[in-house]
Amino acid sequence: MAAKAVKGTTSHAGKSILCTALCRIFRQEGFRVAPFKAQNMSLNAYVTADGGEIGRAQGVQAEAAGVEATVDMNPILLKPKGDTVSQVVLRGRPWADVRAADYRDRRLVPLWEAVRESFARLAAEHDLIVIEGAGSPAEVNLRGRDLANMKVAALTGAPVILVADIDRGGVFASLVGTLELLEPEERRLVKGLVINKFRGDEGLLTPGLDFLSARTGCPVLGVLPYLADPGVEPEDSVSLAEWRANPHAELDLAVVRLPCISNFTDFEPFRGEPDVAVRYVVHPAGLGRPDALFLPGTKNTTRDLLYLYESGWAGAIRAYAAAGGEVVGICGGYQMLGREVHDPVGSEEGIPHVPGLGLLDTVTVFRPGKVTRRTVATVVAEAGLLAEVRGEPVRGYEIHAGETAAGPDAGPVFACSDGTPEGALNPEGTVWGTYLHGLFEADGFRRGWLNALRRRRGLAPLPARFSFATAKEEAFDRLAAVVRRRLRLDLIYGWLGLSRAGAVGGKTGPLRRP
Repeated sequence: MAAKAVKGTTSHAGKSILCTALCRIFRQEGFRVAPFKAQNMSLNAYVTADGGEIGRAQGVQAEAAGVEATVDMNPILLKPKGDTVSQVVLRGRPWADVRAADYRDRRLVPLWEAVRESFARLAAEHDLIVIEGAGSPAEVNLRGRDLANMKVAALTGAPVILVADIDRGGVFASLVGTLELLEPEERRLVKGLVINKFRGDEGLLTPGLDFLSARTGCPVLGVLPYLADPGVEPEDSVSLAEWRANPHAELDLAVVRLPCISNFTDFEPFRGEPDVAVRYVVHPAGLGRPDALFLPGTKNTTRDLLYLYESGWAGAIRAYAAAGGEVVGICGGYQMLGREVHDPVGSEEGIPHVPGLGLLDTVTVFRPGKVTRRTVATVVAEAGLLAEVRGEPVRGYEIHAGETAAGPDAGPVFACSDGTPEGALNPEGTVWGTYLHGLFEADGFRRGWLNALRRRRGLAPLPARFSFATAKEEAFDRLAAVVRRRLRLDLIYGWLGLSRAGAVGGKTGPLRRP
């Protein structure tokens, strides 16, 4: 087994994307490869086949690697619930809600053991492990407590690539400064540097690249271009600042930009539809009159529901719904649409009761425990636009605390494969909610629902020509091709003790131990 680690000088430097590309490249080379991130902090989660919860980036990287995601690929997931408290998900299951100081001072030993055990299991089952770091490895205030960066590289003996984002500026200082702040034994693990998100004439960088190699003693492995839309799901909400709506779209979909927004990857499938624009709206004044309004998932339903009242969003959403607008709530957004949210166990803000928006005849009660599972369902709604896609199959995944009960004025949206009703729909069919993340990945359902929106606008329906699953596979291959062209893979193979056995048709042939 060989391992390769990718660290970044900052968050959002491109670690996840580069790891995804390497997973696909090594898969193309014939290796059984797996991703690994010891500790991830993210509100974008992924549900494994056995119902475990991991960071979504590692789930996507497993897809690029062509293997089934497991909880060992991300043994520790931190899901912030506020500024100082996070839910710790250990090996796919909720472990504790922990304040930052307590987590750092008292919780490291059992967590580090989980990291060691998870990596050992992956190493026993795979040829190559692609390790992703978290944030920056040079956070001196966290030295000795960092479970995701150089400690993992030292444990595994993995050579380290250090990635920096030139689009933010200061790329040379960030690379040199990061290396200067590492301890000597950590510094020796760093074998190469990568500059990411470059726009323009690469020749202008030559003096800087020469300086980096001479100053640090590390080769520059390559300069990766800025990719406006790599087609790979983003790691966290920082990426929403770079979201660009389709300027030629006929349908306008708006998403309320909640402070604790989670699993916003639910809306990624719409990006491949030629007639759709998705907007993340911060202030209700910018809502306008979209064709549909989404309340997305949230890690803190109570806090974000209070935010809707304080910010004026609650009145704007109610007014939009009263005018016949299509309102869709997913997970926490579904809970907010109901009449009441009860939290008798104090799982969120310690507030036992908050009135919901009252747009659905549902009541949500938080209980100890959490639901994490994959779900197969069929549309059974009998009113509104959903009635036009009745019978369409969907697949999704659930990640939620709380149980939602529907009253007599709420009909089901879906029927699960075991016959259980799921979701809720108002009598007019204009407001609906569901716990199913990822349901818009179903091509037939997505296109059918969009065509129902089009018909309401007097527009002709469009054929279902976009396959989300195919587009994702093609995006992995495109990303791998870009990295192959721009990165000195020969050096990486050498560090891993691998050599090329030949190339056929312009593609690298299988690798072997020298």
